Amino acid sequence: MIQQNLGELAALGTALCWTISGITFESAGKKVGSLSVNYIRLILGFIFISTYSFFSRGMLLPLDATKNNWAWLMVSGFIGFFLGDLFLFQSYVEVGSRISLLIMASSPPISAFLGFVFLGERLELISLLGMIITIIGIAIVILNKETGESKVKITYSEKGLIYAFLGAFGQALGLICSKKGMGDYNPLAATQIRIISGFISFTILFIIAKKFGDLKIAFKNKKAMGVIAIGSFFGPFIGVTLSLVSLKYTSAGISSTITSIMPVTIIPFSILIFKEKVKPKEILGAIISVIGVGILFI
Repeated sequence: MIQQNLGELAALGTALCWTISGITFESAGKKVGSLSVNYIRLILGFIFISTYSFFSRGMLLPLDATKNNWAWLMVSGFIGFFLGDLFLFQSYVEVGSRISLLIMASSPPISAFLGFVFLGERLELISLLGMIITIIGIAIVILNKETGESKVKITYSEKGLIYAFLGAFGQALGLICSKKGMGDYNPLAATQIRIISGFISFTILFIIAKKFGDLKIAFKNKKAMGVIAIGSFFGPFIGVTLSLVSLKYTSAGISSTITSIMPVTIIPFSILIFKEKVKPKEILGAIISVIGVGILFI
């Protein structure tokens, strides 16, 4: 049974790993700042993936990539690992990982739309329905109308929500660039190139913003470093590896649908770890958004 459903189980493992990484990065970001967390997790993630690549491919670095691979994947890394995660990690601090990961459920619909615009991929009516349902699920959570009031209010930090949506857009656009640049190239090595791009981009940002002092403080915070290490191990390393296993043994649609359950899987963690009071409508909204993503891949 495990062998027959290996792809689905790997996708479920991916969702759990990325849920754990979201929680740990939120916790670390509140201690040492989202910029430092972003920079350090790229370093650790690259070390983990490079080590695994050495034993699995016999290559420590992606030296077998073509110029086209490097060009598109570097652009993808800049958009996804730098710009997208720059906003996403700050949204963890502003509105928490639970709401941020819920907003990230909009990334697959955005990817589908961008694929239609830039790659000429087909967009069926059922896909449009999935997009609409996903957005409705998100709206149920972030919008609220008090009894006796005529206006609908946003219940979370508008800045944090904007950051999360920009993070989702960055992830979606980064994925499109990855598709253009990866082709038949090894996905793990492709991730290495994207991380290199993100690392270079964050280094330039740290130089311009003169933030290396914050980085030194972060490295000295043993508790934060431990949490970042856990998040880096489960996110960029184990999570990415399991996602590749999932894509190998099941369809991309099934894999993406199962992986997208993060807005639901994170709810128990938010209640137990961050002591959040999750309203029934928020649970409903999270479930609806996941159903929307599932419909998108039918």
